Amino acid sequence: MIHFRQPFLQNKMPNPIFERLFSAAWLTGVRSLSCDWALTTHRFLGISLLMTIATIAQSQDSEETYTSQSYAEITRLGEAIIENTREHPLSRDYIGNQLNCTSCHLENGRHPMAASFIGIATAYPAWSPREKRVITLQDRVLNCFMRSQNGTRPPVGSKLAIAITAYITSLSEGQPIKVNRDKPLGPNHMPTLEPPKDAPSIRRGRTLYAEHCASCHAADGLGGNEGPPVWGPQSYNDGAGLSRVSKLASYLKVAMPLDDPHLSDQEAFDLAAFVNSHPRPKFNLKKMLPTQEKMGEYNGDR
Repeated sequence: MIHFRQPFLQNKMPNPIFERLFSAAWLTGVRSLSCDWALTTHRFLGISLLMTIATIAQSQDSEETYTSQSYAEITRLGEAIIENTREHPLSRDYIGNQLNCTSCHLENGRHPMAASFIGIATAYPAWSPREKRVITLQDRVLNCFMRSQNGTRPPVGSKLAIAITAYITSLSEGQPIKVNRDKPLGPNHMPTLEPPKDAPSIRRGRTLYAEHCASCHAADGLGGNEGPPVWGPQSYNDGAGLSRVSKLASYLKVAMPLDDPHLSDQEAFDLAAFVNSHPRPKFNLKKMLPTQEKMGEYNGDR
């Protein structure tokens, strides 16, 4: 039986080539080179990992900053449009009169009662009795261009539509969603006035208009530097909500006179009857809807 008592490398049979290849000095060099290579590799991987983490973090920071700036910019754009709707480059081609959104939505929609935007986004999507279907906030905004502003409906998803709805939605931040299954009205909508005991009087309304309104809206109702037109070709058309005496009376009760709303219910109805007794543009859905390829989708047939 053969017993290998000595390590293979210590075989007594001399082999110069083998001994040279596997000499102690050579093995030490290999081990040193291997350690250096491993250390260099680990350092490289560590630096690469740190650079990758930093890049991801920077990318995330940039994305968050961009997103934040983008949202702020689009809401500011929406507010700028509602302030100067008739002249803003994005909205002026869709306007058919001299009204801005803020002609009715006072304080840029921040007025707590006069057609307030505060909290309105929490009520949508909502059932609309007029369209006989569920509509979105964007639908409601775009439909106003056809009625209150006597123009044409802007396209769904357009920069204008998104900017205005983004601004309005920003005024609902932090408020709970409460879908309105009956009407597209938010939590701060104007209270509807009950009809007064006496029928609305155009004659009494004329006196009230001369006393409280003519200084801003002009004696002929066509508006001026201080106030928008309240009848005539540059005012809202007969498809707008304010063309109904009850709706206009409810608005006047909480909003006018602008510096001191103080009308009684009866006075609000009388004044509304007088204002709406004057001629104004006719609402024509077919003329006010753009072609299908430019419109997106209109949720209604009336």
